[in-house]
Amino acid sequence: MPFSTKSPNYRLPTTDYRLPTTKLIMGFKRSNKVNAQFNMSSLTDIIFLLLIFFMLTSNFVQIKPFDLPESDSQTVAPTNIIVQLERDGTTSVNSLEVRGGAIAQAVNNAIAQSDDDENTTVTIVAETGVPFNRITPIMTIAAQNRTRAIIATQPRN
Repeated sequence: MPFSTKSPNYRLPTTDYRLPTTKLIMGFKRSNKVNAQFNMSSLTDIIFLLLIFFMLTSNFVQIKPFDLPESDSQTVAPTNIIVQLERDGTTSVNSLEVRGGAIAQAVNNAIAQSDDDENTTVTIVAETGVPFNRITPIMTIAAQNRTRAIIATQPRN
């Protein structure tokens, strides 16, 4: 009997040198899909580090606790330079005690050292009972340097 491809003993060669149609290559699964998920843990780490950095490098406003004049105003303004006036005659510029004629020089130096010239604000924290003639020279110095001057108040109860 001649050899025929239809005989039950004939088999096709089993060696196929093409890549398999499944996506398994060397035991690893091959994936063509792009991962659309975003890992937020690294972003939150960066945000917390920035928060800690800005908290440590910021200037904390230290105002002595005393009675301020009362007002109906609800305006909140930035506080770059703080001038504290107490009833006993003590004056402080940015928490440094200043006496006599050195007040004008200290305020001028603080204004000159300010980073943001357009938004520099001199906040006058005057204790209740401080005569207004101690407040006006500081407002005049601020006006001469083309900066804003505000008087700190507390809300009425």
